[in-house]
Amino acid sequence: MTIKPVKRAEIIKIALLLAVLISLPRNIHLYNMFSEGKMDFSGVWIYDFIFRFFFLALFSWLILQFNANWGYRTIRQPFWIKIAIIIAIDIAILFGILALWKILHPVLVDQPLSNDDRGFLRFSYEILLIVLFFIARILRLQTDQQESSIENEKLKQQNLQSELAALKNQIDPHFLFNSLNSLTSLVRDNEAATQFIKKLSYMYRYILQSNDSDLVSVREELKYLESYTYLIKTRYRDRFSIDINIEESYLDERIPPLALQLLVENAVKHNEISESHPLLVKIYSEQGSIFVQNKARPRTTLAEGTGNGLVNLKKRYVLLRKQELKINTENNYFSVELPIKKWK
Repeated sequence: MTIKPVKRAEIIKIALLLAVLISLPRNIHLYNMFSEGKMDFSGVWIYDFIFRFFFLALFSWLILQFNANWGYRTIRQPFWIKIAIIIAIDIAILFGILALWKILHPVLVDQPLSNDDRGFLRFSYEILLIVLFFIARILRLQTDQQESSIENEKLKQQNLQSELAALKNQIDPHFLFNSLNSLTSLVRDNEAATQFIKKLSYMYRYILQSNDSDLVSVREELKYLESYTYLIKTRYRDRFSIDINIEESYLDERIPPLALQLLVENAVKHNEISESHPLLVKIYSEQGSIFVQNKARPRTTLAEGTGNGLVNLKKRYVLLRKQELKINTENNYFSVELPIKKWK
């Protein structure tokens, strides 16, 4: 999931405002001294003001940009380690700016700094760093909350559209199940047909029940997948097979309903299935994740579809589990990783 950056214009405005506020007391003091005739108004004072203002604005911009955007997006560590790294880099930026300030000030302004001025300079930048750190965290939090609100609103709209589509295509479940039962009685002497109808009936019932649940156990999903693959094997016979090897500790973990079925269906839809090239789909657990993998042999003519199945599953996984699916297409294999549990 992409991370929305804090707006550049907002960071620049805050940096300039803080530079003005930090510069203001000193400039008022210099103005009072000038008014009382205790100092001459010369070009040195103008150069010093511009120099100090520029460095304050530059430092504020660097810290805000790094804390709110750069560091937040690039440092991939647990929260407290990430904060420690960001603080360490903030301190490094502080010392770097102060060192550059002390080198350039005598050259550009041609005015020596007193010990008091050096101490006040360091104190001002240290206080500014603390203020900037918390401002950046607030900006980041506000941006994340806004993005989350937008995503939630999009999800609500998608749910409303899905409900509308379901209403348009609604079939009375009792009518369908009664029809399937009647069909079973008609083909009672045909064991294969009877078994096919029972699997189909179970699948439809599972789909209806899963509409009321955001997450289901891996155990439930595998039971549903067994019925789905039975129907696929009935169609393709020996040209399709599935190998499931998931550890017992994974079975009670929860995933979005129909996740595994969609990935198997995706493999069937997009790959060649023939006597010479049978399709084998492997589902296995490893290092805290469940993998669905098959050798990639793209069909010459693809089945019709919207192409949104995998995209929608990725969105559901992020929203419901706060984790991201990982897709790997190396070595002529298509593999999808579903993170299930934290892995050390």
